[in-house]
Amino acid sequence: MVVHTGNHLYDIGIRGSGKRVIAIFYWIALFMTIVDQITKLIVRLNMKVGDTHPFREGMLQFTYYQNSGAARSSFQGYGRMFGVLAVVFIVMVIYYRNKQAVKHRWMDVGLAFLVAGAAGNGVERLMFGKVTDFLQFGSGQGIMNIADLSINVGILVIVVHQILLSIRTRRKASIKVG
Repeated sequence: MVVHTGNHLYDIGIRGSGKRVIAIFYWIALFMTIVDQITKLIVRLNMKVGDTHPFREGMLQFTYYQNSGAARSSFQGYGRMFGVLAVVFIVMVIYYRNKQAVKHRWMDVGLAFLVAGAAGNGVERLMFGKVTDFLQFGSGQGIMNIADLSINVGILVIVVHQILLSIRTRRKASIKVG
């Protein structure tokens, strides 16, 4: 759906086009960042570090953990540095988008989830030097938060999009040759 406002033409993400796909990117990034921050606040206000509350036996439990490093608690103590890297990443994605390098809606959706994850964890890393993790799935191999899930969704969307784009490109090439 294309919306015309004065001198600007916006594609709000219903169709994937090379025009400025703006709204869907920012809405996803903003919504997921807000959800992440609210859930972390709820955990910090209602649990003590180390507390565990089962939700679905064997599937999900809430365990409050503070991670001052990266994934799987690697690089402990570098929380603020990772916060700065999150800001750099977000700026790079926005610059990339403003150069109109994103021409596909699903790439934009994937990038929005990545930015939401970077923003959600980046805010906490810059403010506190650590992030609040609380989602523990299955047998307890790692604790995550909504920002981490957003990053995983973003990567999944981009990978699937690239695979489908590659298949489509090969089909078009084989039709031209054949």
